[in-house]
Amino acid sequence: NAAYDLEHLSAPVTVFRDSLGIPHIYAENEEDLYRTVGYVMAQDRLWQMDLLRRITTGRLSEVLDPGLVEVDLLYRALEFTKKSRKVIAQTDPDILRGMEAYTDGINQYINRNLKKLPFEFTMLGYKPDPWELEHSFNLVGYMAWDLSSGWYTDMDLYKIQQAVSDTLFSELLPDMKFQGIPVFPEYMSSDNTLELESGMSAAIEIIDELGLQVFEASNNWAVSGEKSETGMPIMANDMHLSLNAPGIWYQMHQVIEGKLNVTGVALPAAPYIVAGHNEDIGWGMTNVTVDDLDFYLETINPADSNQYLLDGQWQDMRIVKEVIQVKGAEEPVVRFNRFTHRGPVVSEFKGVSDKVISARWQGNEMSNEIRSLYLLNRAGNWEEFRDAVKSFTSVSQNIVYADRNGNIGLQTCAGVPIRHSGGILVYPGDTSLYDWQGVVPFEELPNSYNPECGYVSSANNKTVDEDYPYYIGTWFPLPWRIGRIREMLDEKEVFGTEDFKRMLRDQHSHFAMYMTPLYLDALQDYASGEYQSAYEVLAEWDYDMQASSSAALIFEIMFMELNRAMFEDELGDDYRQLAYNDIAKNLIEKTRVTGQSLWCDNVNTPDVTESFHDNIRTAFQQSMDTLTSMYGPEVKSWEWGQLHKVALMHPMGTVPIVEKLFKVNRGPYSIGGSSHTVCPYGYPKGSSFIANHVASERHIFHTADWDRSLTVIPTGISGIPASPHYLDQTKLYLNNQFHRDHFSREAVESNYLYKAVFE
Repeated sequence: NAAYDLEHLSAPVTVFRDSLGIPHIYAENEEDLYRTVGYVMAQDRLWQMDLLRRITTGRLSEVLDPGLVEVDLLYRALEFTKKSRKVIAQTDPDILRGMEAYTDGINQYINRNLKKLPFEFTMLGYKPDPWELEHSFNLVGYMAWDLSSGWYTDMDLYKIQQAVSDTLFSELLPDMKFQGIPVFPEYMSSDNTLELESGMSAAIEIIDELGLQVFEASNNWAVSGEKSETGMPIMANDMHLSLNAPGIWYQMHQVIEGKLNVTGVALPAAPYIVAGHNEDIGWGMTNVTVDDLDFYLETINPADSNQYLLDGQWQDMRIVKEVIQVKGAEEPVVRFNRFTHRGPVVSEFKGVSDKVISARWQGNEMSNEIRSLYLLNRAGNWEEFRDAVKSFTSVSQNIVYADRNGNIGLQTCAGVPIRHSGGILVYPGDTSLYDWQGVVPFEELPNSYNPECGYVSSANNKTVDEDYPYYIGTWFPLPWRIGRIREMLDEKEVFGTEDFKRMLRDQHSHFAMYMTPLYLDALQDYASGEYQSAYEVLAEWDYDMQASSSAALIFEIMFMELNRAMFEDELGDDYRQLAYNDIAKNLIEKTRVTGQSLWCDNVNTPDVTESFHDNIRTAFQQSMDTLTSMYGPEVKSWEWGQLHKVALMHPMGTVPIVEKLFKVNRGPYSIGGSSHTVCPYGYPKGSSFIANHVASERHIFHTADWDRSLTVIPTGISGIPASPHYLDQTKLYLNNQFHRDHFSREAVESNYLYKAVFE
């Protein structure tokens, strides 16, 4: 409750903060609005904003750890800033004026608070540099890179391909018919050419360890007025991203009376609402899982290692000298990034010194997501919505839509490369034959508008079926979440708020529903004596992954051990890199359907040819031994939540003195669910069961009355541990509860806790 002197305002701006500290900002024009947005966001999230800036500019080593040089070099090779400057030069001046005002608001906060910065700056011994316009544009590249699954999956494939025979390796490549339910049943994908891609590196593994990865899952759906208790569309969205404290999203409400009224979640360091609603439409996002990355094996000139062969001619690589300042070092680290006409040479990051591999990635191509978000915040109908999102091509999304005129829709927004051949392979770099031929035109991307079934939905599943004329991708999550969502949408004729709440918290597993009968069949004559109780628990299970379920615990451990049984003999400890990712899941699903795989045979027992059932029995026995040693022999007393937990960790929370002084972490808390349930609590590869992949926000939007809309995030609005709003939504979130997303002026003024006036 204060008055602030904010320079360059043309009129007063009022900021109401509700009981959770969420700002509702009322201004008279765009520049005043976004200048205040910048100041307010910096109040709450300045160090997080600076961390994101340092990631995207490759400057983590300066303030965190000398071991981050590889990460810095990787992000510099991605050249976010270079692209951002090109995008800025082509962005509408009206949009830039608002972005410049936002930048000014951040800098005003920094300049006024250099002596009372968030504790992280003090602990690390530095002060933030002035904010620049390009730092906000760089966030687009960061999200695009982290949502590009090829950077991760391809590294695993590359390692596996080095270790096994071509026959075994070919079995890992998915047959698209096992991918099941498409997002758009009316569209059909033709190219099933599946070969090898290469992958990234140690730098990616470091990013995982830092908790800086994002992941690529999400759910969204909307029902028409005919299927809604209000007679108007209702929409739901939960984007599944990495879990940290503070969280990835910043909740806010922005108003210019008579011109703009939009609420939802924004990224710290950018002013626009990414998922939310205005007075006319609501929207939410899921990742398309586009194959937006290709690798090329280059032929290098023996006389000049900085030249590569292309169509019979030696071409000079572009060489960029990188000077990386390192905390505590007397001298900077000097390295060089090399680039072909397609993109960066990435083999340096993979430790493959005898090969030179370059990458072409859609995130380096021209796009303008900032334009898209600006227009999306203002769109009033389906046509304006589609015009807004057509430049959303680096961060590929399926965007769900609902409006106050009773319409629902779903639009794929993606830069889908047009290739000579589709699939997952390392192309020969000495020919331009395999260079991309542009991207699929927006008008040919899948979309659905007011379908006869009365709903639209997506969950990162296969986008189209077999007859669609373009190759979109390969590594789609299997259709367990989308299958369950559509099952629930088909169960009732009419839906309301409580139905959507139930759906968002649903932990019934279609994956378990399909796999468990196979387990039981394999174990029917095997699980006797001390194993009989576990068999009975599985046989009686309803496939709900609730925290109190002993069957859920057995199922998850068995799947981990099934991965071990199938892959460890060929891959050794590297099998953990395969466990739980889409490569393993696709192979196991293929094996479930066909009943056989060469991976089932243990190479260490040459006189025996093991079957899939043999692998299941091995997994069961190992699971029983492990769980009995951990929790005792009483199977029915075991609980999934004893092992499966969630913790909210600050990036500096592993430093004991930081946690002791500032209490930056929370948890762990026992939870249910898994990566294959609609309510997701996914955990990393290997043996850790601490969830780090969750619903980063939950929204239920009512087009009939926006004030009835509900939302929640796992953390809180503030990034300052001493704030009462640091993690004040965590309890709501873990209990699958929501808070109102106040929208009308009357609702906002009836529910505010603090009021500030900026003049």
